[in-house]
Amino acid sequence: MSPTTQTYDYDYLVIGGGSGGIASAKRAAGYGKKVAVIEEARLGGTCVNVGCVPKKVMWNAASIAELLHHDAKEYGFDVSSSKLDFRTLKEKRDAYIVRLNDIYANGFKNANVESITGTATFVDGHTVAVGDKTYTAEHVLIAVGGRPSFPPGEGISEHCISSDGFFEMEDLPEKVVVAGAGYIAVELAGVLRALGSEVHLVLRKYNALREFDEMIVQELATEMERQGIIIHRNTSGIQSVKLNDGNQKKIVSTVNGETIDDVDVVLMAVGRTPNVEKLNLEKAGVELAGKYISVDEYSKTSTKNVYALGDVCGRVELTPMAIAAGRRLADRLFSNLKQFENAKVSYENVPTVVFSHPTIGTCGLTEAQAVEKYGRDNLNIYKSRFANLFYGIFDMDYSDKPKTSMKVICAGVDEKVVGLHVIGMGSDEMLQGFGVAMKMGCTKADLDSCVAIHPTASEEFVTLGQWGKSVQATGAKDSPLNGAEASEPTLKK
Repeated sequence: MSPTTQTYDYDYLVIGGGSGGIASAKRAAGYGKKVAVIEEARLGGTCVNVGCVPKKVMWNAASIAELLHHDAKEYGFDVSSSKLDFRTLKEKRDAYIVRLNDIYANGFKNANVESITGTATFVDGHTVAVGDKTYTAEHVLIAVGGRPSFPPGEGISEHCISSDGFFEMEDLPEKVVVAGAGYIAVELAGVLRALGSEVHLVLRKYNALREFDEMIVQELATEMERQGIIIHRNTSGIQSVKLNDGNQKKIVSTVNGETIDDVDVVLMAVGRTPNVEKLNLEKAGVELAGKYISVDEYSKTSTKNVYALGDVCGRVELTPMAIAAGRRLADRLFSNLKQFENAKVSYENVPTVVFSHPTIGTCGLTEAQAVEKYGRDNLNIYKSRFANLFYGIFDMDYSDKPKTSMKVICAGVDEKVVGLHVIGMGSDEMLQGFGVAMKMGCTKADLDSCVAIHPTASEEFVTLGQWGKSVQATGAKDSPLNGAEASEPTLKK
């Protein structure tokens, strides 16, 4: 008697129509599999709708504002009439997002991926309910992402907005409090300040981006203060937000007793939480590790045929990371190719950019992490700090010009590059190539052997330490090298 073969509605059912889920679904469909994606809101997830994409639009607008209000006059332009129409910016940004939603929907049609609208809940490991309908699948992927979380405190949930609410603002606020020390808080504080708001950044501890390299942390603080962002340090967080009865503006009180009055908007960016509550994970036997879904290096959950990736797992919460994980998972499950039988994503040396003002790029280990892993005596660390040539003709003292800072951390006798960090103009665009180099295991000698593109800021990475002790000792401020208006000493220790 032949064994019974189980049949399912789909080969692959993806819960969550964000970047990771979409990428995995389309890759699986490309292998001829029957695939459906369940999404309760707009396609594209956080990144497209209330994250990376609209944030980058706002960052672009803020960068234009900086050029118009601070930089253009140094190049001889009269831009005294420049004024932002915030509502026009919002309308054009929102229309672009709707266009992207449509592109994703059409992409599903072209890839033969079925789109199901609604909230998914597990019935068992192979069955998912959406409303009064159920769907079965041989393999199920959870890629539902996360959402902003609010801390406890009087009036916080009633009178504050999250990063999602930032994209709903109809007007540019005059005075804003941003609470948080992560990249979302830093990015939105920078955007609002560049567009013209008075910005107060409330930190629970002393610095923002505390998990980044010490050089990044220090230089970011210097630049934010130079731009006029008012930083409130060691506050232990916001305790309460109340309305002023007279003008209905907000009064923000911190745990350490500080008060910020007459605030138009209080933006909480203190963390995110995974969207797991509605899934009924226990019905599928899927286990959590804290608040996140527990997965192994292959995106497997505790249930054999159920997988999870992206922000719901809490590992490297970046859109390209989720996309890569989703594609590798589909390759392994559905390609039947030997080259993919052990396919998985690598979480090492992931290039990361913060769209702050100025931008930050980082890849690999921080100096503290490298010291812990390799020992101080086994490291060579190269640094540089200079004013970009863009500021060369600015009529101001060198010390007042925005700086670019770089660090290359090398380990062992072959000086393998294990950490690379930069903050300054163009950091976002220059990092990708160096990320590829680090993935290939580049050494300091490999960087040295590359002929620099001059004059650019990125050439500093391939010339660090090449000019010998005389340059290190003199710190020649009129050096024409490295696209720098005034290069400070290149250090090696």
